[in-house]
Amino acid sequence: MGKKEKVKAMIEGGKASAAPPLGPALGPMGVNIGQVISKINEKTAAYKGMKVPVTVVIDSSTKEFEIEIGTPPTSALIKKELGIETGAGIPHKDKVGNLAIEQAIKIAQMKKDSLLAKTMKAAVKTVVGSCNSLGVLVEGKSAVEVNADIDAGKYDSLINSEKTELSADKKALLKEQLEAARKRFEKDLAKIKADKEAKEAAKTAAAAAAGGAVPAAGSAAPAAGAKAAAPAAAAKAADKKK
Repeated sequence: MGKKEKVKAMIEGGKASAAPPLGPALGPMGVNIGQVISKINEKTAAYKGMKVPVTVVIDSSTKEFEIEIGTPPTSALIKKELGIETGAGIPHKDKVGNLAIEQAIKIAQMKKDSLLAKTMKAAVKTVVGSCNSLGVLVEGKSAVEVNADIDAGKYDSLINSEKTELSADKKALLKEQLEAARKRFEKDLAKIKADKEAKEAAKTAAAAAAGGAVPAAGSAAPAAGAKAAAPAAAAKAADKKK
């Protein structure tokens, strides 16, 4: 067995070719470039539209090769699956997506080699848990609720069969659930805003009332002073007459 040589590159899933960066790097290795490209595309087909780290490990003597495929973070796969670019700004309240359990299974399949999970069920739970910090619902529920449902066996048939396809009815339901969650969030925001405005108005009114009372109290002092000065002025006028 000869020395192991490695060629690393970032490849769009399912779209590897003999063009740079792979072709020029593989040429001097003496391997069958067509076979390498074909194997890479086969292994990265699930990552269509995403950049995937690929390592080609080549035996310098036999020219045999192995393909090692890295995977994007689970959060990136969730966003890709939902067609969103970023998570929610307030993830525990705002919701930017609603993942089906079938989609969680699909992502678990992609990540099964890197997730520290012994079963597909455990892998799916890991994916579901990652939705929490993104502001993503799963089956219209929070990650905690869905993982409890998974533990209770609610999705056993789907997970055991590793179903990843969604029906039109399921897609419509997911959309309805997400819209309902967004409306609740907007309602909560409106209430928070109204409460804040009410508090500010009350504070302003209290400050205005306090500011009006000060001049009134101050005006009483000069009046009292004028009353006290009247007898002294009268006495002075009487002295002049004498």
